[in-house]
Amino acid sequence: MKQHYKHEVKNLVKLAVPVLIAQISQTAITFVDTIMAGNYSKTALSGVAIAVSIWLPTILFGQGLLTVLTPIISNLNGAAKRNLVADHTRQGVVIALVLSMLMMLLLYHSDLIINLRSSNDHPIDPEMMDVAVKFLRAIMWGVPAFLLFLVYRNQCEGLSNTKPAMVIIFIALLANIPINYVLIYGKLGLPAFGGAGCGITAAIIFWLMFILIRLYTLTAASQRDICKTSVIKLVDISIIKKIIVLGMPLALAYFFEMSLFAVIALLIAPLGQITVAAHQIIFTISSLTFAIPLSLGVATSIRVGYLLGNKKPTLAKQTAYISLAISLAIAIIVALILVIFSSPIITIFTKENAVIAICMQLIILLAIYQASDYLQVVASNVLRGYKDTKSIFFITLLSYWGVGLPVGYILGLTDLIIEPIGAAGFWIGIISGLAVAALLLIARMIFIQKQPSKIILKRASR
Repeated sequence: MKQHYKHEVKNLVKLAVPVLIAQISQTAITFVDTIMAGNYSKTALSGVAIAVSIWLPTILFGQGLLTVLTPIISNLNGAAKRNLVADHTRQGVVIALVLSMLMMLLLYHSDLIINLRSSNDHPIDPEMMDVAVKFLRAIMWGVPAFLLFLVYRNQCEGLSNTKPAMVIIFIALLANIPINYVLIYGKLGLPAFGGAGCGITAAIIFWLMFILIRLYTLTAASQRDICKTSVIKLVDISIIKKIIVLGMPLALAYFFEMSLFAVIALLIAPLGQITVAAHQIIFTISSLTFAIPLSLGVATSIRVGYLLGNKKPTLAKQTAYISLAISLAIAIIVALILVIFSSPIITIFTKENAVIAICMQLIILLAIYQASDYLQVVASNVLRGYKDTKSIFFITLLSYWGVGLPVGYILGLTDLIIEPIGAAGFWIGIISGLAVAALLLIARMIFIQKQPSKIILKRASR
């Protein structure tokens, strides 16, 4: 038993570290955008913050829908059915192309979404709104590339190969910095696009990422049997239906989680640029810390899916608990780092005293929610490995919108309990929502694992 634990920890680390580096690199792109936009102007930073609050839930809906390919493919791989992998990838491409058209249409009309929050009493700064709309109308051209990148990334990761995405996203990060510099500040004879330059850069980077991962899947020896699989159907409705049925709850869960932050950003917007800037800085830091549980969660999903495909439900259960224990230990370490080094972390983003003062309050709240955030991410990925995705959706909806947002709104903008405390109230709401989500997801995980092995394996092989 002890040997198995060591073996699983080794497997999880082997899978998780490349995903972690990839996720940190991907998040660091937003990190760089925030720093460079903030150094350009406070208006640019605030405009990018509003744009990102709409961009993230939109693109993460697509990511949630397509991410179910990872456990599907890992299950096929564990069951020695690699010949079926290419068929699922092709249908992922079909879904990605259709979805990208809908998302581009939504992002083009983002001004209508932003205007929903603006009113005569609390108007949103027109300069800030202009930056946000230009950013979204630029980044939308990269949507097809990003979704296609996700399809082929999920294929690689489902086959327990997490390194390609790590290398490609790290290359993207390195390319993002000089392109951002040129477009934001107007170098090499180009005009200064300001905050909108971040959106143009992102679209370019997404196409670079897609081209690189497609070249890898076409040429790598480990993918040779996949790319040589004959095309029987360009469109297979049965596979598309399976992906959508399993993926839609995850897509909605991703959407409801990130749209919570989007709605909070829009509710905070009338409080002024200083509050919006502070909220965006803390949100960016939280995105970086989120990379750790997400990478561990992806690794867990791959291992659980593979072990269930290999008809080893007991080992899958042990892997789930090993991951939860690791996530809790890391969460405590990260929380201590945020508290101890709060000041130097915040000053990386801004030198404005008013923004720093609000950030110093919010970063303590960020530290508090690390444990529940890490546990709920890993638990949801365990359920993803079991293909129990509907429960993730319902728990996310209840936790974030039934608990998190109401608590945040009451504390942040009303005097029902105490005098309104602005952004801090919303972050307290986030803490409440994540705590509820962690408890319910772990409870659901335990319930699934207590079922007879035949039922567990039948669910996993769907």
